[in-house]
Amino acid sequence: MKKRTILTSLILALSMIFTACTSQAPTNEAPQEKQEVKIAAMKGPTSLGMLQLMDKDEKGETQADYTFTLAGTADEITPKLLQGELDIAAVPANLASTLYNKSEGKIKALAINALGVVYILEKGEPTITSIEDLKGKTICATGKGTTPEASIRYLLNLSGINPDTDVTFDWHQDPAEVVSLLTEGKADIAMLPQPYATVAQTKVEGLNSVLSLNDVWNEKVPESKLVTGTLVVRSDFAENNAELIQTFLEEYKESTDFSIENIDEAAALSEKYGIINEPIAKKALPLCNITCMYNDEMKTALEGYLQVLYDSNPQMIGGQMPKEDFYYVW
Repeated sequence: MKKRTILTSLILALSMIFTACTSQAPTNEAPQEKQEVKIAAMKGPTSLGMLQLMDKDEKGETQADYTFTLAGTADEITPKLLQGELDIAAVPANLASTLYNKSEGKIKALAINALGVVYILEKGEPTITSIEDLKGKTICATGKGTTPEASIRYLLNLSGINPDTDVTFDWHQDPAEVVSLLTEGKADIAMLPQPYATVAQTKVEGLNSVLSLNDVWNEKVPESKLVTGTLVVRSDFAENNAELIQTFLEEYKESTDFSIENIDEAAALSEKYGIINEPIAKKALPLCNITCMYNDEMKTALEGYLQVLYDSNPQMIGGQMPKEDFYYVW
């Protein structure tokens, strides 16, 4: 009986040692490879929501392998997107619709990433406190033929002001030209997007931000949104990667929240990635109306805004309103 007890104890001990060794043995299984997602954005408000995502990707902390391209203009992005060299891109809202129409549905709207970023600035003692005060004024501006012009014209008309006869627009292609005219005393009122509006205020003494077109829009058109930036995705990529798209949107939403809630850290990252230098970014970030709206919320807001642009000038959105399949909704 004693021998049997000793033998049983030895078997149990050996079994425990074997189990412990097995649990501690290194596994030969390779870590699962992350799927690559190629993303592009312009240097400005539409890329400021990506800052944390770029930083976490660099540290290997994202669920996908993101490759980022930052460009100076949308013209650098769109050919690569249409040719399949990019998967996702941040572009102006009207361009998203134009690309959809021109590509016959090969591009979908994925999310809204920035609302209104255009501001009215006035030099000296402010005389403008509402959009109605623009009547009879001359406005030095950028954005002719694009969404800033369409937006201001729409808001003026809603306010009973004829944009062709009651207001004079002095249009310039380069924001730097507008800043020069303000500096030289050749202009007193300007319309500029961020971050150029903030840059102008740092260079022109006594230049005040008196109106946000986003605030005016919310007051005059509460059922819609003034949309600036939109994330688009290639339709074939979206159809083949539904789970990956949702993962990206979750990580992107976290990144936009970071840019909204952590101004100093976001401003430092903005300079690190060559988007906007840190001092300007600190001032401009809270004024860029960064957001992350997707699914039905995105569809409602974007559809309403595109309708406004279509009614103003159909060619601004590619000639026709996009169909239902333009909106990536699940």
